Amino acid sequence: MTLNILGLDVQKTEELVQDLNVLLANFQVYYQNLRGIHWNIKGKGFFELHTKFEELYNDSQIKVDEIAERVLTLGGEPLHTFEDYIANAQVPVGKHISKDEKAVELIISSISELLKLERTLLNKADEASDEGTNAMMSDFISEQEKTIWMMNAWLNN
Repeated sequence: MTLNILGLDVQKTEELVQDLNVLLANFQVYYQNLRGIHWNIKGKGFFELHTKFEELYNDSQIKVDEIAERVLTLGGEPLHTFEDYIANAQVPVGKHISKDEKAVELIISSISELLKLERTLLNKADEASDEGTNAMMSDFISEQEKTIWMMNAWLNN
């Protein structure tokens, strides 16, 4: 086994970088979805949701940066083109969404996809003894589980 400067197995680290880049692509699509619903939301819940969606896209922007910096820390290069994002994303693309329930449903389905990717990364990071990636995924997962709970409560599900 060859170790990198961080003391991590090079092969396992390269796999983590690939998975982190997939997560990055998905977060970029999620971020853009949030911007779109923030701009286009209509209805009686406008003020409440407009503010909430802004909070979520600001949080996503921070997470995008954290993921890209983790890729760099592990010796990789973060994806950075829309072509790469679309090619690697499983998060649904939200288009022409202005109704409150549709917007919240998009957030729930997007976070659900992100959680799947993060749980895979959490397991792989654990196997690679990569505490940095592991801690990041743990933080993301706990925050996003709470967001799903809150969004479901808003939908009255």
